[in-house]
Amino acid sequence: MAVSPDPVVLVNLIFCIVILALGYFISGKRDNYSAFLIGIAFGMFGLSHFTQLFGITLIPEAVIILVRICGYLIIVSALWLYFTE
Repeated sequence: MAVSPDPVVLVNLIFCIVILALGYFISGKRDNYSAFLIGIAFGMFGLSHFTQLFGITLIPEAVIILVRICGYLIIVSALWLYFTE
């Protein structure tokens, strides 16, 4: 497991972690389920950045693609939920 020193992936991972934490705290403080879903989605994006940054090859690329697709679908559903509230 070698660390790939790609600064773009590292910055994306850091922002994903920040958005995950903010989504969790906002959903608890304001009782906003949409913020929680968006945080979960960015947590999923963070997983794909983490595997890319640390060169984890045990997970097939198709699984990473499915995780990111699910993340995007969660964001779409969270925005739709926010729109209909």
